[in-house]
Amino acid sequence: MFLVLVLLVGGFSYTTLRGDKINNNTSQVKTLQIATPTAVKATTTQISSSPLAIATMREKSYPGSQITTEQTLSPGTNYNRFVVSYRSDGLKIYGLLTVPTGKKPAGGWPVILFNHGYIPPASYSTISSYRVMVDPLASAGYIVFKPDYRGNGNSEGTPTQPYVSPSDVTDSMNALASIKQYKDADPQKIGVFGHSMGGNIALHELVITHDIKAAELMAGVVGNETDLLTWWQHRYAVHSIVGNDLDTWYVVAQMTKEHGTPSSDPSYWDALDPTHFVSFINAPVQIQVGSADEEVPVTFSSSLRDSLQKAGKKVDYHEYPGADHNLVPDTTSAMDTTIAFFNKYLK
Repeated sequence: MFLVLVLLVGGFSYTTLRGDKINNNTSQVKTLQIATPTAVKATTTQISSSPLAIATMREKSYPGSQITTEQTLSPGTNYNRFVVSYRSDGLKIYGLLTVPTGKKPAGGWPVILFNHGYIPPASYSTISSYRVMVDPLASAGYIVFKPDYRGNGNSEGTPTQPYVSPSDVTDSMNALASIKQYKDADPQKIGVFGHSMGGNIALHELVITHDIKAAELMAGVVGNETDLLTWWQHRYAVHSIVGNDLDTWYVVAQMTKEHGTPSSDPSYWDALDPTHFVSFINAPVQIQVGSADEEVPVTFSSSLRDSLQKAGKKVDYHEYPGADHNLVPDTTSAMDTTIAFFNKYLK
């Protein structure tokens, strides 16, 4: 039996980033700048009303909320760390927030919205997951806000995946709206970082809002809908989809049963596909990927690069020979490249 979309418990890969090591097994609300919905190529009422359609996501409200400190953590070398919460779709969502110490710039600190990749919800840690990537960004003088998404950590709600549900994108968009209200943040200098599944979330945000001024997509699930369907079908065929991954696969399979494939029903699938809307992106994008990534096809990243270049967008591409999904053994180098990129556009 296929599960109801919003009750999915999604799965991606068992590759996780945890701790310091990589482990492979009351301000006024500042309104988000949403891209114009009328530009979306939705051709039917059914398509435009789909919760996964870019048009629908653009029309949705993302008010965010005031950020509440839930726990003060031990500080980093030049920044403070907090577990915080905010509201998204009526749910209490937790996250990690780092704030630089020292003299705050006149407009506030630049911000990195950090979209983490898939980690089994029972294993995800607000504090330690992705610390190997969060800490360098925090040390470089950025506020870093890493939302947990619903169902992860202590966040309310049921975990899902952005391939079959808009929930993670919604939670991240509300995190964006919330950090814009934060007293120490510069709302005009916000970048987004997305790794793996987080890259898919970040790509959605780039075609929904113009509030993001620079984007880092690292080993992202950023293929078009044809690529993604082929990837899921291959993983199912070789039995690499297990546990909670099956729930997402069931919905993917049901979607193809109802709507065919991107080649047989392009009007449906194109409306859902953020790569179909790259012309709306106005932020420079940096893409980094390891050539030995066994979790996500490298061609996802290279194809997105090609699409961005064809659309005349600013894109910087780096491929690391022999590096895996987490950019090992070049993670430190990749993060240095990330920081240099953000410094160029956010400082």
